[in-house]
Amino acid sequence: MLSRSARHQTRITQAIFLGTLACLGLGGCAGYHVGNATLYQADIQTVYVPMFESASFRRNLAEWLTEAVVKEIELKTPFKVVSTPDADSILTGRITTVNKHVLVENSYGDPRQIEVDLRVEVRWVDRRSNAILRQQSVPLAPDMAQVTSTAPFTPEVGQSVATAQQQAIRRTAEQIVALMEVPW
Repeated sequence: MLSRSARHQTRITQAIFLGTLACLGLGGCAGYHVGNATLYQADIQTVYVPMFESASFRRNLAEWLTEAVVKEIELKTPFKVVSTPDADSILTGRITTVNKHVLVENSYGDPRQIEVDLRVEVRWVDRRSNAILRQQSVPLAPDMAQVTSTAPFTPEVGQSVATAQQQAIRRTAEQIVALMEVPW
């Protein structure tokens, strides 16, 4: 059993603790924000993503990449993808290179492991001010960012070029959406 003075001291300590919590709650944590919305620009709510272009002769890659980017934006950002060019911003892209490289050959010269290489140029523009929202220091025009992704596959275990392309497209879409984050 606590003495009267010990109970009084406990109540004073609790009151100070609760008062401190209330002050912190009203203070707003000095302007800090939490959640994924703080990683992205607050003045952009909508993004228009037209069909990506492709310099490759491989069919459907531009469509698959556009679909993957749209899904990734909807999943990981607070932005809403719209189907009209009247959006707050426009994200365009162009597949510049799709290559296959043999990584490992067997003793007969047959490929055992192959890698698919996918390169994309991306541009994200604020439609209201025509300001470029994302720049990357790469040896391109200053308003373009280049994204590269690779995906290995092994034909002997049932993998194909299509599965490797899908993996490279998914990785590329993740990188493109990561470019939309506000720099620290």
